[in-house]
Parts: sequence; C-alpha cells; structure tokens
Amino acid sequence: MLFGIYPGGVTGDDTGGLADGPPDDPALISNALDRLQGRPGRPFLVRAYISFDDATGLGAPHATATPTAAAQFAIRGRRLDLVAQYQSVGGDVEGYCAFLRELVEQYGAVTSTLQVAEEPNITSNPTLDGYYPGVNEAIVRGVSVVKARALELGHRHLRVGFNTTPLFGPTTSFVADLTKHGGEDFVADLDYVGLDFFPDVFRPVAAADFEEAVEGLLRHHRDSVLTPAGLGSLPLHITEHGWPTGPDRPARRQADVVETVVRVIAARSKQLHLSGYTHFALRDADSSKAGLFHQFGLTNDDYTPKPAFDTMKMLVERYSASS
Repeated sequence: MLFGIYPGGVTGDDTGGLADGPPDDPALISNALDRLQGRPGRPFLVRAYISFDDATGLGAPHATATPTAAAQFAIRGRRLDLVAQYQSVGGDVEGYCAFLRELVEQYGAVTSTLQVAEEPNITSNPTLDGYYPGVNEAIVRGVSVVKARALELGHRHLRVGFNTTPLFGPTTSFVADLTKHGGEDFVADLDYVGLDFFPDVFRPVAAADFEEAVEGLLRHHRDSVLTPAGLGSLPLHITEHGWPTGPDRPARRQADVVETVVRVIAARSKQLHLSGYTHFALRDADSSKAGLFHQFGLTNDDYTPKPAFDTMKMLVERYSASS
C-alpha cells in the first residue's frame, strides 16, 4: 500500500467555514513526516490543497493554500498528493485548465498524484467543488489537460484522478455520468479514482459492526459506483480518512478506528484494487476546541502525539509499498 497524510492544520467544516487554530510549524511537520515514513526513500504522499477561483492570476507561481509551501516536504522519497480545487463562481473551466497546466509545470517533478477537484459530488457546501458551476466539465477537461502536459514534460510518474465521497441511492450514478460525458478519452487518461470516507464520524456505527461496515462501503464503491461507470479495473485510493477526538470521542478509539480501516484496506487491496490510504490529518486544527472539525489530528495542535500516531507508524511499517 501507498500511504500518505495531510500535514496542515486548517480544515473546512460542513457550513463552508474554516476550522483553523495555531499556524503550521514546518520543522515539526518534517519531523513527524520522517517518523511516520519510517525510513528515507520509502514511498509516502504529502497531501496539499491549492485552489482556483475567479481571482486566480495566471502566468505566475501558485502557492499551496494548505499546508503553506508544501513542496518543502516532498523530500527523502516523499512526493506531493496535490489537490487542485475548482471554485469558480463564474464557471471558468478554460481558466481552470490553464491553471492545471501551470500546476504541472510548477509541481510536476515533485508530485505523484494530482487530483482534479475536491468532492465534486457535494453541491451544498462552498468549501467543496460541487458547489460551483461547470465542475463536471472541469473534471473531464482537467484530467486530460493534466495528463497531456505531464507527458509533454516527461513526468510519466505523475498520476491524475478525481475523487468523491461515498455515493448511495440516486447519487450512485455520479461517476458513470462523468465517464459518459467524458467518453473513452477521459477514461483512458484517468489513473485512479479517490474516495474520501469517514465512517463513524457523521453517522454513528456500532463498534461491533465497524469492520464489516468499512468493507461493505469499499465493496459498494467498487461494485456499484466504479464498475457501472466502466472503471472497474481502475485503482481506488482512499484520499481522506480520519476520526476526530474530543468529547465522547476518546483518543484510544481513534487509534482503533485507524488500525481497523487500514487493516481492512490491506486485506482487500487485491480483491477490490485498493491502491493506498491517505490520512486526514497529521495535527488538530485547534485542540482547544471541541467541535467535530477541530480534532482530526494524529497529534494535538502542538504536535504532541496521540495514540493513533504510533498506530499509524506501525501500519506504515507493516503494509507500506516498497521503494
């Protein structure tokens, strides 16, 4: 398995606001990443977010929104998992495509995966890309733009994809609608599909049922979402997973959740073609606040580890892809 983590502090909440506390500390981030990675050269992803909106200028370098200056962490065998958010109120797909070309030029050498848009199936939250007009067109065109520019520059290591949250009921067709719209060229340019999922966070799952629920969700996404869309053989990467601590959410339970989810993914990786796992997040946004979106970290906001940090280290050592 290929592991990764989002190392920033700021997070979006379910109202379109931000949960942000103390600023990131690059030295402490690097130290924590080294410890999780285990040894230099071991493949490991550093997830970073960068956004295009109607005020984004083209023709100049683009700074990652969070963590700041993310490329500094793409060292010792680590590479970026870069999320290029599409947040154009005016539906400027053409501008977004130009932005993506520039991202490949700027970050392609240190980026392993470039995700086009973030949770585009969510239409109700302005923090997420489904809220903005033209997002499906932006994905279809954007994937091909990234692939073409990466090949032009010789970045054959760079994989391109998109992600969603779990899809049920009428929303199950979201991916199939994309592939129908994009056609064979879009499907051919895709290298992976991502899944953001947070079992037992927004909808409680009994501890006794948790492992079965995780496997069932992953199997559902493969069989009922990707396969009908013609993507049955494409790798599925868990692009965000986490479980927050806080009132009635003990740190020991967080460690158990992380271990269970990763063990299920590892056990079913061949059967369900699961290519990797990225944790959200390294540190709490603000450990002093009890809100659901403030304490997702494997560490507190001062980078002191919770039990789940050592659990993650163990899992990386046991299941990580070889260099």
